[in-house]
Amino acid sequence: MKLVKRISLFMTLSVIMLGLGGWGALKAEEFFYPHRYSHGTQQAAAEETDGLRQPLSELTDMISRSVPFSEDVQTDHTAKEQVIDTEAEDQVIEAAAAQEPVVTADTRYLLEMVDLSKGTVTESEDTIPVMYIGLNREELLEALAAYEDNPPLTELEQGFETIELTAFSKDRVAVCKYYKEKEPQGFYLMVADHFIVVYEEDKSTLYMNTDILLERLPDSLQGEIMAGKFVASEEELYLFLESYSS
Repeated sequence: MKLVKRISLFMTLSVIMLGLGGWGALKAEEFFYPHRYSHGTQQAAAEETDGLRQPLSELTDMISRSVPFSEDVQTDHTAKEQVIDTEAEDQVIEAAAAQEPVVTADTRYLLEMVDLSKGTVTESEDTIPVMYIGLNREELLEALAAYEDNPPLTELEQGFETIELTAFSKDRVAVCKYYKEKEPQGFYLMVADHFIVVYEEDKSTLYMNTDILLERLPDSLQGEIMAGKFVASEEELYLFLESYSS
């Protein structure tokens, strides 16, 4: 029994001594190598800091990616505003074109007739010619130019010279015609390409082309014209033209 107690006491003392030795060795190691354990602590703290930095980096990337998107939205909005402005300008131009004045049946037609030989002016108001209704200013100018190039015989008889537009609006159109009485002169009726032509008294200056075919005239008159028929006045000339014009 005494032997067992001794063995137990010996083992207890051995365990205590072993524990004290290990504790002492640990303290000695901490004393001589202080950075070994602090490195582990710092590494753990660094890992925790990296863990926080990663979400912050992801958040920063999301914000940076959102900036171009905002710029794209702003650019697209600006482009849409420019398109709207362009469409508005087009509508204004179309509206202005639609409001361009044109001649109507209610437009007043004022006519001035100027006699250049006598120096007189005659004014009158007439119904607007049907051919002018619906025309704007440029179109009316073209119509008047065509009239001047091919005036009626009645106008030529009066000594018609030219015509011009002096006023134009939706409510009023003013036209001026100029006449000049010509001195009495003779003319010659002749033939060119089977059609009757009129030359002035010198037989070299062409006065007028006509649409009268020589073959449609009486045989006796054909002979006179082929030889050069003399007409003493404009009145006689226009009487002939009115009689045989188609």
